Amino acid sequence: MSSPLSSKPGAIVLLIASLAGLAIALYAYFTPLTGVTGTLGALVAIVACIALAVLALLLAAAEGRGASITLRVLILIGLGGTFFAAMLLHQWWIGAAMVLGLIGLIVDMIRPTRHARLTHT
Repeated sequence: MSSPLSSKPGAIVLLIASLAGLAIALYAYFTPLTGVTGTLGALVAIVACIALAVLALLLAAAEGRGASITLRVLILIGLGGTFFAAMLLHQWWIGAAMVLGLIGLIVDMIRPTRHARLTHT
């Protein structure tokens, strides 16, 4: 039997993107002369990236269709909000990480679930 993450490549991409965004936001928050050192906006980006990482893990473990849809909507809102915050903070790399996360979310949505693959074979 495979692990939940091995059958969810979209969730893995989303997790990697949110962790990359977290690393970039932490760098921007703590490094002097980034323009957003110690600001509330950079702190919100850090918290949002942590929340996206947790949601990506929950999406990988989600079994039901309703849970998956709910998590996908929350992730989409989080990605959009974090992307907007990154653009306001002039942190383009966080924005790029959120675009990568959106690609992961799209891959997760178009890839058939394990249950659907089992019933069609």
